[in-house]
Amino acid sequence: MSDDSTSLANADGAIAQRLRNLLIALVAAILAAALFIGLRADSGTASLGDQAEQATPLATALTNGQPTLLEFYADWCTSCQAMAPDLAALHTDYADAVNFVMLNVDNSKWLPELLRYRVDGIPHFVYLDNAGEAIATTIGEQPRAVLAANLTALVAGESLPYTGASLGKTSAFAAPVQPASENESPRLHGRQVRPGVRDR
Repeated sequence: MSDDSTSLANADGAIAQRLRNLLIALVAAILAAALFIGLRADSGTASLGDQAEQATPLATALTNGQPTLLEFYADWCTSCQAMAPDLAALHTDYADAVNFVMLNVDNSKWLPELLRYRVDGIPHFVYLDNAGEAIATTIGEQPRAVLAANLTALVAGESLPYTGASLGKTSAFAAPVQPASENESPRLHGRQVRPGVRDR
C-alpha cells in the first residue's frame, strides 16, 4: 500500500505543479496584455496634431490683445515631439494669459509667416506682445523652465530672459519658396516669390 500512496502523492504533486505552472503562465499573459494595452493607450499628453487643433487661431491671436507664443513645428520633427508634453503643460498653466498658436511648416498656407519670421529650423518659437508684434525668437528644443520663464516675462510685459539663440536640437527646414529680389525683370508681371532663392 505504501507504493500506492507514494504513486498517489506523486500524481497529486504533478497535478499541483501543473496547476501552478498554468497559473503563472496565465498571470504572465494577463500582465503582458495589460502592458501592451497600456503602452498603446493615450498617455494623456496630446499629440502635436491634437495640440494644433486646440491652439488659438493665428488671426484671433493677432487681434485679441493677449501676448502670444507662436510655434512653427512639423509632425516629423523629433525635437517638436519631444517638447510636446512640456508645451501641453505650459498651455494649461498659461491658458488664460497667453495665446498658444501652432503653425505646421508642411502646410503651404503658412508660407508668408515662414518667410516673415525667417524659419529655417524647428521648433521655432516667436514671442508676440499684446499688439501682435514679434519681440523675441528662440529656436530649438528648450527646457520647460526656460519656456516658462519667457512666458512669465511675456505676460508681465518684461524683457524675456532666454531669447535670440538656438538653445537645443533642431530639425532643419527650408521654406519651399523664398521671396524674389527687388530688381527682378518686369516680365515677371508682379510675381512675388520664386522657388529656390534664399532671402538674405
